[in-house]
Parts: sequence; structure tokens; C-alpha cells
Amino acid sequence: MRPLEHLGAGELRAVLAGYRDALRAHREPINRLNVYPVPDGDTGTNMALTLDSVMAELEDAGPDMVSVCTAIAHGSLMGARGNSGVILSQILRGFTTTVRELDLVDGEAFARALQAAAEGAYQAVGRPVEGTILTVVREAAAAAAAAAGHDGAAPLVDVIDAARNEGAASLARTPELLDVLRQAGVVDAGGSGFLLLLDAALEVVDGRPVPRPSPVHAPPSEPSRTPAPASAPVAVQGPRFEVMFLLEADDEAVPGLRAAWDAIGDSIAVVGGEGMWSCHIHTDDIGAAVEAGIEAGRPRQIRVADLAGQVEEEAWVRQASSPQPAPGGAERPAAPAGTAVVVVANGEGLQELFRSLGAAAVVTGGQSMNPSTAELLEAVEATGAERVVVLPNNRNIVAVAEQLDGLSARSVRVVPSRAVPEGLAALLAHDADAGVEENAKAMAAAAAAVVAGEVTQAVRPSTCPAGPITAGDWLGIGPGGIEVVEGDAAAATVALLDVLVGDDHELVTIIQGEEAEADDTTRITSWLAERRPDVEVEVYRGGQPLYPYLLGVE
Repeated sequence: MRPLEHLGAGELRAVLAGYRDALRAHREPINRLNVYPVPDGDTGTNMALTLDSVMAELEDAGPDMVSVCTAIAHGSLMGARGNSGVILSQILRGFTTTVRELDLVDGEAFARALQAAAEGAYQAVGRPVEGTILTVVREAAAAAAAAAGHDGAAPLVDVIDAARNEGAASLARTPELLDVLRQAGVVDAGGSGFLLLLDAALEVVDGRPVPRPSPVHAPPSEPSRTPAPASAPVAVQGPRFEVMFLLEADDEAVPGLRAAWDAIGDSIAVVGGEGMWSCHIHTDDIGAAVEAGIEAGRPRQIRVADLAGQVEEEAWVRQASSPQPAPGGAERPAAPAGTAVVVVANGEGLQELFRSLGAAAVVTGGQSMNPSTAELLEAVEATGAERVVVLPNNRNIVAVAEQLDGLSARSVRVVPSRAVPEGLAALLAHDADAGVEENAKAMAAAAAAVVAGEVTQAVRPSTCPAGPITAGDWLGIGPGGIEVVEGDAAAATVALLDVLVGDDHELVTIIQGEEAEADDTTRITSWLAERRPDVEVEVYRGGQPLYPYLLGVE
């Protein structure tokens, strides 16, 4: 076929459909690029599910370019899952914002749109790290701009070709930029997923089939027998205050805000577009953070939480009313009167436990099952409460949850619980009659007081500071990464507890997964009774997959 000279609305829709299909086909190979040798590497899954949301939105979109671009941007925002989904949604938003007013997209417009996509990707991340999808999309965009030339007369196919070729070269270089990729013997998973967008574009424009899934980038079958050097544990003392607000500002003003914030804090997230942004920072300088927002535009709903404040934990349990099914995988009881809590959990026992502790809605998700923005938003709305606290209980869900306040008319705060034991401690500190700010502060402090650990089985060979890993080994993972490598689940759990539980700790919570064995649990609790006799032990049936034991130490 003769290459197309332009992309119209119909062709752009076809590119996204092809991209969705490509991500579905390559999902598992992308997942296997996960640098951690655990069975829940889900970059490919998250990107594929984000595109499923885009295609669902496109089903009701009109045939014109504005309608198609609006559906792509909105569908990717609402369907974004995990950090990779959030970054991908900003890539698609940047691209479609550039071309939405055009009837036809030629090579020059495609190059400009790709550059906007790269800028959107960087804006989605508080501390950009090179050697990731960010580098791949940026260098692909630069190659597209160079191919388009100053006169913008280059054919569309040549521009996409240049972007694809340089993107592939950039992906191959990612292990040189990021040591964790080099040690794992893989390239960046997100960058690999992004290249499929360019493959889908070439299929529509030039009839080239999207490459079939290949193990070419799979990690080596045998790990290096030289363990990676262990690094000493670092006690991170972060900024004291969390500052959040919605910002009405021109898109051009946002880079200035980010630059100002980069100088005064961390955990920065500035997500949105078209005049409305959701802004979040951890900082010691509240005044400077707000002033930067005033210089950029009009901040509103300004919220400040004292992350270092000390709170008294209130340990109480109340039986929730019988839940009724809610859409999107959430469980919904009667609407609460005060501040409600939405939690994410996977496993029947865990879901029952969270409900018994007062959660108004439980969204199914966790390791390898990241819920979408839309599912979380649906659960927030289903509570019927005007004030809602969300507990993601997984580090890969935090970024998605943090978009909710800007999408809901309700007052939503996210306590960034990165593990189930943190979420349980946070929920115990919840006071339904208190305000959302007071709850968020108290619950964040309770979550931060927990040292979380987890035990799972390696799915491929690798190395870590604890030594070489072979497929089938049991890994004990703590705040600093993989702490122990053992031959069975109980041995890994005991060894991990030996690392995590100190003389000043008082309580160990053990959550049994669906693969936990009664004899193993007895072995673990007996070890605690002998070696840590002063520590109280609580055991719960969680039923979570993949992780036979989740641990919380307080």
C-alpha cells in the first residue's frame, strides 16, 4: 500500500485500537521486564487496561477529531492504572491536546504532538528518572522533530519511522542509564510498551504489521553469581508538611510551578491539563509552596497536613452493616454520615477484615490487580459521604488514587499506604466523626509507624544484596527491598522477621495468604514466641494470592 500522508480522526482511532491490541498481545513479555523477580510485575497489564478504558470511551465518541481526542484523553485519565498507566495517560493527553484542533495530522504535526507527549510524561513524575519510559519517549520525540525538518515537509511515515528507530535505540540504552536494569539484565518495561504505540501508527500509515511478542528482551536464564553489593540501610527523614491544592492555571505556567517546587520539596505530583491541575508536594516550606501556586494561577481547596505530627492511636473495631454489591468491584454498605474510608484489598479474608474495621467500600485490587481511576472514583461516589479517605495499600496504586480529589465533587484525601499492614493500622486510627483533614493526618501517622514486610516466590533468576536468586526461591521483602532468600516460605518469613523486629517493637501482625500452610504459620509463631517473647502476635486470614505472608511490625 502507498503510505498515508495524513492521519484523520478515523485513522487516529485505528491507531489506538491497534495499540490496545498490541499491548494485549505483549502484556506478559512486558510484565516479565519487571526488575523485581516477583510474580506481580504488571507494567504491561496496567498499560493494556488503560487502553481498554480509552477504547471504551471511543465507542461513544463522535467521528470528528475533537471528539476522538477528547475521548482518548478522558478515557486514559479515568482508566489509568499504576504509575505506568498514569504516565501513559499524560503521554496520550499531550499528544491529543496538540492535534485536537486539526482535521488532518501530517508529519510536522505528528512530531509536535510527540514532543508534547514527552513533556506530559515528564510532568506526570515528581522526580524524573532517566533510563525509563521518560527517556524513550523524549528521545523518540526529538528524532521525530529532526526528521520533520524546519520546513515540516517530511512525509508522515518518515517522521514516525525516525521516532520508532530512535525509540528502539533509546530503549536498548536504558540499562546504561539505570543500574537496576543493568543488574536485572532487562530494558525498561514502560519504554517497551510505549514503542508499541509507534508500531501501531506504522501499521495504520504504512501497513507494517506490529511485531509479534518475542523473548528477545527477556532476562538471562542464569543470574550472575556475584551478588550485587549491599547498601547500608538509609533512614529517610522527609519533609514535614504535605501541601495540596487544585490550581486553575494556563498550561504554560505549570513548568514554572514544578521548577519552584523541585527546589523546596519532594513527592511532587502535578497532573491535569486544559486549565485545571491537581497539585501535591511534601515540603518544609508551606508558604513557598502556596506562593508558587499563586504565581502560576489561582490555587483553591488548599490543604496542609503535618506529616510529623504525633497522634494517639485509637484501637477500636465496629461491625459494618451487610454490604451490597457496587459497580467496579467495590462493596458498598449504607452511606456513612461523616468521613468514610475506601480501601483497596485482594483476598476474601482481607476484604472482610477491612469492612469489620469500618471501611465504607472495598475495591478489589492489589498486587498484580491495580484498580483503575474510574473504579476508585466509583467507590468514592458509592460511599455517599461528603468526605472520603482512600487507602491504596499498594505503592503502585498511590499515583492513581491521588487523582481522585480533582475528579470528585467530594472532599477526597489519599493516605499513601503502600502495604496492607499500613492500611490496617491507618484504618484503626480513623474517626468517622472527625473531619477529613484530621483523619488524613492521624491515619498517615499510624501508617508511617508500621514496618511492612512480605513473602513471595521468585519467578525468575536474579541477584540482590542478600545473594543470588533462582526461580522458585522464597523472598522476604522489607522496606529496603529483598532482605532474605530462602528455600521455603516459613524460613523466608522467619528470616525476614529476624531483620524487621527489634527490641523496641511491641506487635507483629501476620496476614496469611491463600497459599499459607498451617504448619508454616505454627513454625513462624513458635519462632516469635522463642526469639521475641515480649512481642504480641496477631494472626489473620487474608486469602491474598501470590504472597503467603504479609507482615506488619509496630
